[in-house]
Amino acid sequence: MSKKLVAFFSASGTTKKVAEMIAEEAKADLFEIEPKVPYTKPDLDWMNKKSRSSVEMSDKKYRPEIMKKEMDMSSYDEILLGFPIWWYVAPTIINTFLEAYDFSGKKIVLFATSGGSGFGNTVKELQSSAPDAVITEGRLLKCGTKQEISEWVNSL
Repeated sequence: MSKKLVAFFSASGTTKKVAEMIAEEAKADLFEIEPKVPYTKPDLDWMNKKSRSSVEMSDKKYRPEIMKKEMDMSSYDEILLGFPIWWYVAPTIINTFLEAYDFSGKKIVLFATSGGSGFGNTVKELQSSAPDAVITEGRLLKCGTKQEISEWVNSL
C-alpha cells in the first residue's frame, strides 16, 4: 500500500474542509501550505485589480512566501495537492510549495475547489515548478460531499 500525503492551500477554509475529508478517506497524512502573511478578505477581492491576489496572479513568476515546515517528501509515494482555483489556474503559492520541496519521481494528483471555473492551464503552469514529478489533473470538487470524495479517492 502506498503512503499518501494530502497537501493543500486554503484561503477561506473551503479547500481545507475538502482536504480533511480526502485525507480521512485516503488514510493519508495532512499538510497545510500556509502563507507567511495570511490572506485577508480584501486581499482576495478578485474584482479589485490592486488586491494582493490580483497582483500576485498577474505575475506568473511571483512566489508568495510560505511557512516552511520540515517535511520529508521522500516517504510519500503519492501527493494529493489541493487549492482553490484563482483566475482559471492554481494560485502561485502552489508553485512556491512545489519549488520548496523535492518531488522527484512523485505522482502528484491535483484537486481543486471552485465556484465555477475549471483547471484551465493548471497542470502546465505547475509542471515547471516540479519538473521531475508526474502531475495529473484530478478532480474539481465544487461541493465536496463525502460521497463525491469517497468515490474519487477510491478511483485513484
